[in-house]
Amino acid sequence: MTIKTFDAYSRLSIIDINRITNFLYDHSGEFRDSKSAIKKALKYAIKEISGLGGFVLVIENHKDILGVLVINKTGMNEYIPENILVYVAVNESYRNKGIAKRLIDYAFRYCKGDIALYVNKDNPVYKFFEDNGFKSRNIEMRLTR
Repeated sequence: MTIKTFDAYSRLSIIDINRITNFLYDHSGEFRDSKSAIKKALKYAIKEISGLGGFVLVIENHKDILGVLVINKTGMNEYIPENILVYVAVNESYRNKGIAKRLIDYAFRYCKGDIALYVNKDNPVYKFFEDNGFKSRNIEMRLTR
């Protein structure tokens, strides 16, 4: 198993963007976003969409994707964390084998600054994030237009 890092300096091909988008969509369960939203977060992370960027971590075994993590930079600090963990997903066949933990640990070492995430309180992964140091601090309220 290897972890590959993609950012503004190591671009993803359109084939890889589509492959990772489909993986995240297929392995994020009922709490998943649309493929369009996933693709935007990926493109922002690797700076194909203007902004501060971020990074994408992919764990593969040969050519099979086992897990993916996406962080976008916010450009903020103190009042809003510098980074947001947008997606983390593990292939159902490889869950409970430490894949998500490896991705999170690698992201903690690779990333500078605080990291926020949004997770539905009913999502079973909520406890995993608590166990890995994330604390529930605020309630998001959103006006959708």
